[in-house]
Amino acid sequence: MLLNTVLEFVTNFLARVLGSSLIRRHFHLLLSGLVLFGPVLSFWVSKYSIFANSNHYLYRKFLRSTWGWTCIFTGAFIILLSLSVRHSTSLSLRHLSRVGLTGLLWWSCQRLLTLLEDAAGTCYEPMTPGQDGQSPASPVQPLLLLHEDQNKASCLKAHMLWRGYEVSQDVLILCFCCLLLVEEMCVFGHHLERQKPLQRSPGTPLRVVFLLCVLLLLVWMFLLLCLLAYFPKFPSQQLGGALGYLGWRGLYQGLYRLGSRWGCPGLPREGLSTTVHTNKQP
Repeated sequence: MLLNTVLEFVTNFLARVLGSSLIRRHFHLLLSGLVLFGPVLSFWVSKYSIFANSNHYLYRKFLRSTWGWTCIFTGAFIILLSLSVRHSTSLSLRHLSRVGLTGLLWWSCQRLLTLLEDAAGTCYEPMTPGQDGQSPASPVQPLLLLHEDQNKASCLKAHMLWRGYEVSQDVLILCFCCLLLVEEMCVFGHHLERQKPLQRSPGTPLRVVFLLCVLLLLVWMFLLLCLLAYFPKFPSQQLGGALGYLGWRGLYQGLYRLGSRWGCPGLPREGLSTTVHTNKQP
């Protein structure tokens, strides 16, 4: 009973915070400010910190599978929320299709960015002093041997030097997942308000998954801050953040607003409040 009471208090508080107009309307501005001014922290952070190691556990287990974690927790939250409001499989699948469309967009964006990076970059092989005719004690930088038949992945795998323009895909997916989580979770506060007149409370599994989604959001924001502070790359990280914002803007502020009439999944709140009106006593 005590744990259940604490869970209800914490989730109700977080639902009110995420459902407030301040977060829903201005969270993207907070994220934009973090991406723009986060690299300034590199002047104060220590290079000997555990987060300055690119092989840290958080980077290996979470950063490299950002979309996988987001897909699992967001999909579970969408299914439990839609089933708790209306026991309709079609409604659950319609809302779940937002995750599928987002995954398709991310996959396409990865392929497109990889092609652009391969087209805009060049692979070089640094020559040793013995190969380029210089003496070992020569202070002149070694010559670079051009390899035109290499793409970025094969070039780095061969331990050669890649030079070109790139967009930080890590910052892109972190920004996009943060915006997606806030967009999907802000509905929970509205759902709690709708359930009060009916004297009904969401089940424990839904509250637990909602709490896990909030924790995941905090992890993504912390990882984003670590990338900007310990591994600043200007302007590739800012370009990644801008593309993540544009992806969220195009889906949640554009495509999903067309509604189901155009074959779109619709916004997260659509179809989740009709039960309150149908179950009210005359």
